[in-house]
Amino acid sequence: MIQLNLRDTRPIYEQIKDSFRKLIISGAMGADEKLPSVRTLAGELSINPNTIQRAYNELEAEGYVYSVPGKGSFVNGEGVKETGRISELLEQIKAMARELKFLGVPENEIIATVKGETDK
Repeated sequence: MIQLNLRDTRPIYEQIKDSFRKLIISGAMGADEKLPSVRTLAGELSINPNTIQRAYNELEAEGYVYSVPGKGSFVNGEGVKETGRISELLEQIKAMARELKFLGVPENEIIATVKGETDK
């Protein structure tokens, strides 16, 4: 489910967070599906439980999961609310579009790519 790359320059909690984001966005984890407990996942990955807890807390702050005290963390089925993550992603798209335009990529190709209308 979650794989860590120890050669990756990103912190481990970010790798965990990104892995869960991908699972949620791809539909591999459905609405209200329970995430592994902090202790279970920490044991499986052989890392500190605080690292897992930090990833879960950030996923919750971004709106990808919600927690129920005494029960655990679950995938949010209502979609991500505006918690800054949407703004952050939109800024990344704008920055990439500016760079692509600088590199000479036609605007219509950039727009088609963002719309998902190309195979590139």
